Order: sequence, then C-alpha cells, then structure tokens
Amino acid sequence: MENGKQLLQEFVEYLQLEKNYSQLTVDSYSRDLLSFFMFMNEQMIPTLDQVTHQDARLYLTKLYEEGYAKKSISRRISSIRSLYKFLLRESYVQANPFAHVSMPKKEKKLPEFFYEEELQSLFESIDTSTPAGQRNMAILELMYATGIRVSECVQIQLGDLDSQLSILLVKGKGKKERYVPYGKLAKKALHVYIEDGRKKLLGKHEHPFLFVNQRGMPLTARGIRYIFDEMIRNAGEMKHLHPHMIRHSFATHMLNNGADLRSVQELLGHSSISSTQEYTHVTKEHLKKTYLAHHPRA
Repeated sequence: MENGKQLLQEFVEYLQLEKNYSQLTVDSYSRDLLSFFMFMNEQMIPTLDQVTHQDARLYLTKLYEEGYAKKSISRRISSIRSLYKFLLRESYVQANPFAHVSMPKKEKKLPEFFYEEELQSLFESIDTSTPAGQRNMAILELMYATGIRVSECVQIQLGDLDSQLSILLVKGKGKKERYVPYGKLAKKALHVYIEDGRKKLLGKHEHPFLFVNQRGMPLTARGIRYIFDEMIRNAGEMKHLHPHMIRHSFATHMLNNGADLRSVQELLGHSSISSTQEYTHVTKEHLKKTYLAHHPRA
C-alpha cells in the first residue's frame, strides 16, 4: 500500500477535480488529515489500512481531551471519513474505521444579526463625500441588499453587475453561480461609487474588480473586515461587527417581512434548506419578543 502522503495527494486531486471544491476547503481537509497522520505516528500505526475502530475512538477521545470545540471535532472526523470513502472506492482499504464513530452533537448557536434600526445607524455614519466613503456605502448597501458572503463580494467584477435590471451575478462556493437582485438604494450607492469614488481610488491601475483599496488594488476579505470595524467605531456602536452579520441580517429581515424559506435559500446560495432554517429560530425569537412587548396579557 502507498504511504499516507501519496494517498493524501490523490485525495486532494479528487477534491479539486471531481468534487470541484474551493482551495480554502481543500486546505481545510489537508490540515485535518495531516493532524490525523501525526496521531497515527504517535500510535505507531504504519498505514491507513491498519487503523481500527478502536483507534478511531481513541483519536476522538484525544480531541475532546485537548479541548477542541464540538464543531472542530465534527469537521475533523468528517474529513477523515471522506478520505476513507475515497480509499474504499479506489480499493486501497477494506473498511472505514470512522464509519460508526459517533459525531458530537453540534452546539446550537443562533446567528448574530443587526436590528433594522442598528443597521440604519451604520448607514448614517458613512461619510460619502470621500472616495473611500462612497466605496464603503456601496459595499454595505450591496451586502445587505443581496446577502452575499465576503468571499463573494471581493470577487465581483464590473461585468457581473447588470445595472439596467439591478441584478448581480454571484460566484459562490464550489464555483456555483447564482443571480441575485438588488434594490434602488444599493443601485444608487453603486452608481455614485463606480462613476466617482472607484475612478479616484483606482488611479493609474486597471483591473475589472468592483471594489478597490486605497492603493487601487482589488479589495481583500481582510480589507472588508477592517472597513466594517471602522464603521462600528464611527457609528459609536458597542456591538462587535463581523461582515457575516450583514448576511445574517439580510436573511432574518427577509423572513421577518414575510419572505418564504425557499426563496431565501436560493438568494443565499445554500445547497441545503437546513442551512437556511437556522434563521427561522431567530425570527421566532423576534416574534416572541414582539409578542411579549405588545400583547396586553403576555
């Protein structure tokens, strides 16, 4: 049997070519599996076909003892299971020792979001008299209007915007594409930024990316996080803001205002309805608070 690193390389190629996973996802799988290979070395298990169900349970116990979060443990076990499914398919092993290992129950954590009035104070805090301010307003308006991820936002090119129809082509996870509409306020902010702020920020540079930094280069995900930190400081909000909260706010506000779950799933680009359903817990909390605050006999 080939050694672990050779098999890992084959598995990585399978994830990239057959599963069409993004480089971020592939890197995450690789890290998880290299960690498991270290465990195999510690236990003096020479090859992957010699790992037993007892070894798998021991590895799980080790992760618990080292204080890993349940979500991290589930991800690692899932990565190893996927590797063994691949090895079984290719006849490198005869069994999957992780097939019946109990996955830890996920901790239910409701998505953090902004109330509409909190978001309004963010919009009002942006100074749109500067090129950077025009860009920041366009980012906030577009992310709230469409619910796109930060990774999707930084990939947007000018050709992805249809300003006539107010529709954005989004390049999502696993190279899946979807069209998402945006409203008149986002359209106005984008027009101001593209016609004025972007040209000034771009300077002598030329590239098709929509959002640019102060040096005229394409904006990164880290750059967007920095911009959102600045927004919070300028708005005088005590709440911590990460850009994903805008996506959560988009989904929560859509459902609160009567949108159906399937439509929100499609707009968010979720492959499974279960990912979208987590927002219904948030909207139920919102309904309960509204009920308790306003019903005379609550």
